[in-house]
Amino acid sequence: MAAAPVRKSKSRGGFLPRGSVEFLRRRLTQSGGLVLIALAAALGTALASADSHDPSINTAAEGPIHNLLGRPGATLADLLLQTVGWGAAGLILAALVWGGLILIRAVPPRAWAARLAVLPLAMVALAVTLAALPLAESEALPAGWGGALGHLISDGLIALLPDGLDAVVGSGAALLALGLMLFVVGLSPGEWIGLFRRFPATLLRLVSAAIPARRGSPVARTIPTQAPAQAAAPPHPIPQPYPFAPADEEEIDDEDEDRSDAVPVVPIAPPRPAPAAARREPPPTRPIATPSATYQLPPLTLLTPSPEQGGPRFNPEGLTQNARMLEAVLEDFGVNGKVVKVRPGPVVTLYELEPAPGTKTSRVIGLADDIARSMSALSVRIATIPGRSVIGIELPNARRETVYLRELLASEPFEKVPARLTLVLGKDIGGGPVMVDLARMPHLLIAGTTGSGKSVAINTMILSLLYRLPPEECRVIMIDPKMLELSVYDGIPHLLAPVVTEPGKAVLALKWAVREMEDRYRAMSQLGVRNIAGYNNRLLEARGRGEVLTRTVQVGFDPETGKPLYEDQTLALEPLPFIVIIVDEMADLMLVAGKEIEAAVQRLAQMARAAGIHLIMATQRPSVDVITGTIKANFPTRISFQVTSKIDSRTILGEQGAEQLLGQGDMLYMASGGRITRVHGPFVSDSEVETVVEFLRAQGEPTYIEAVTEEEASPGAGGGAEGGSGDDLYDQAVALVIREGKASTSFASGTFRSAITAPPGWSSGWKPKGWSAAPIMSASARFWPAAEASIDERRHHDPGQVPDDLPGAAAGVGADHRRGGGGRTEGGAAVGR
Repeated sequence: MAAAPVRKSKSRGGFLPRGSVEFLRRRLTQSGGLVLIALAAALGTALASADSHDPSINTAAEGPIHNLLGRPGATLADLLLQTVGWGAAGLILAALVWGGLILIRAVPPRAWAARLAVLPLAMVALAVTLAALPLAESEALPAGWGGALGHLISDGLIALLPDGLDAVVGSGAALLALGLMLFVVGLSPGEWIGLFRRFPATLLRLVSAAIPARRGSPVARTIPTQAPAQAAAPPHPIPQPYPFAPADEEEIDDEDEDRSDAVPVVPIAPPRPAPAAARREPPPTRPIATPSATYQLPPLTLLTPSPEQGGPRFNPEGLTQNARMLEAVLEDFGVNGKVVKVRPGPVVTLYELEPAPGTKTSRVIGLADDIARSMSALSVRIATIPGRSVIGIELPNARRETVYLRELLASEPFEKVPARLTLVLGKDIGGGPVMVDLARMPHLLIAGTTGSGKSVAINTMILSLLYRLPPEECRVIMIDPKMLELSVYDGIPHLLAPVVTEPGKAVLALKWAVREMEDRYRAMSQLGVRNIAGYNNRLLEARGRGEVLTRTVQVGFDPETGKPLYEDQTLALEPLPFIVIIVDEMADLMLVAGKEIEAAVQRLAQMARAAGIHLIMATQRPSVDVITGTIKANFPTRISFQVTSKIDSRTILGEQGAEQLLGQGDMLYMASGGRITRVHGPFVSDSEVETVVEFLRAQGEPTYIEAVTEEEASPGAGGGAEGGSGDDLYDQAVALVIREGKASTSFASGTFRSAITAPPGWSSGWKPKGWSAAPIMSASARFWPAAEASIDERRHHDPGQVPDDLPGAAAGVGADHRRGGGGRTEGGAAVGR
């Protein structure tokens, strides 16, 4: 069993390669385990078939031998039974456990010499226990159940005690025997607890396997999900202990071949409550209160606290054995290296492997499936750790812990983080809290299949905002085409509009957000600030000094000169709140109005950050027709839960790995720089969400803005000769032609970002209205001799004036237009004069 000295004296320049030497050593060690198991089985057979009439040291007989192992078995059984009786069962138990551990781990038990020395004492204590029990005498046990030694010690102790205390001897001997046997077998308390926990499942498996056998069908099924994580490939010993890193160290990064896996043990997690059939409607009349005056943030007592941990979170011995096993598996595949650190977490454990010089990282990553098979896991995730020379190998824990939202909301990072839009994502692989700032992302894209934990994660993000910000600081627009996930939040004071469930209204809500963004930018431009924080600070300063802030707004054009008219408007000194738009399912929206959704999302994603408008968009179908290239380019921050294929993983993250996540909140978080972190999301039940929502509804009714889901003034589609004057798009086309001095269908379509299908009707309707020379709309650009009529005349004859909100309309009036078909036109210079 002296494996460590042999390893220490091993030379790299031996006859056999290092991997072959380690392989032979492991196989020889495992052979020793098989020998111990065989000896235990032989000893048990000899004791079970013992007969007092068989010839032995104490019995001279010439009759037939009844012992199944013949004369050697009869002699050995007689010697043990005469000495310690059935206390010899301790020897059988120790041999079985030692043999099993050596066979599985390929290393002898720790401090095996001391355990071997204590074994006789444990056998004697067990013999005294049996001797003190009032058991019936057996003809096969002439010396009694405890043997001569057990009865001798038991009778002596009973004689020393007063009458009536005979049971004390048996109880004390039983406790002593139990403690000694626990030390002898070498199992930790956690391993014993796991053994007892798995016993019912193992018994059920054996019973279920026996049923088809009795029916005559072959028994070919097993339940691998109940197998211990250590029952895997043969390992080899490592002499030095492994350091265990605390939970607050650096996180792991991902490569293109990152993988995550599920464990072969059913994770222990509290059952999720079934969703309520129907949400209790609030009373028809509720007190309306100003949020700034009476609003209170929800207390943490509304959420379920995390249960107390019954024991240590991880077993250092088990982690060390897994590290040894991992090194052995890698050596079997020709990869030499050393595990230098082990970082256990709530769901997975990170083993930091320092490969031998010359080992390619891609080679180790390519062995992920083989390592998973050898370690009895469904898959293994391998990644590099930035800034270090080690490779991270993530293995799932045998028992998965559940992360609770209340624990994270009560943590110090959430309370003291300076970010305003703080989102709680969960815990990293080391158990440290992961919290991000939505304002810095500035938008978030989420993907994951049904059951991967996506909806729960959205709930935790929403509650993170509700637990931190009052309605006057953060307003929310929720879009839920599925009408299932976000409808529970209907009626909370933070909403700008009722939860949107219709795709058509969702498009209107996004377009309203675009208009709100533009209005905010105009207001910030007037004050000379760059973002919403500077704008709000400027308003607070003006309010404190009693200053009146104004902004200049164009209200139209002078009918005589055609020059723009402006007026000063007083700014309300109310700070602008953040606006968070949450879309639970993008696929339905993209199916109904893909072009409009993509255009609105693109504008918001590109420009809305400084205006304080942020997007959180989720989908369970991350295909290229839902997450288009335009959307991906404007959402650098993404989260992927478990997906169905590598293609979906590459679509959302740009690399594979998300298809092998564990589910139930296990995610890959990609920050703006492309760095990916594995995070385990917290759990929050539907009942907890409903409790928080009811508390918020009691604060008062929300202040809805009707324009969020209402259509603008009829945009029209193009109209004919008679209806063109009242059409908004017609007015914009008139302004475009006046400003640019040319007209074509392709030019108009590109300017208005829509298909212009009826420009011929417009052009035919221009002449009756006093246009001396109407532009000819066609596929190619036709230039208008603008000198024949002035703008004032056209405005006089055409009631559809140039819209005030058209960008650059004012600039086009009175400007010189000299662009022509490859040359310069002098007539264009007369426009506006």
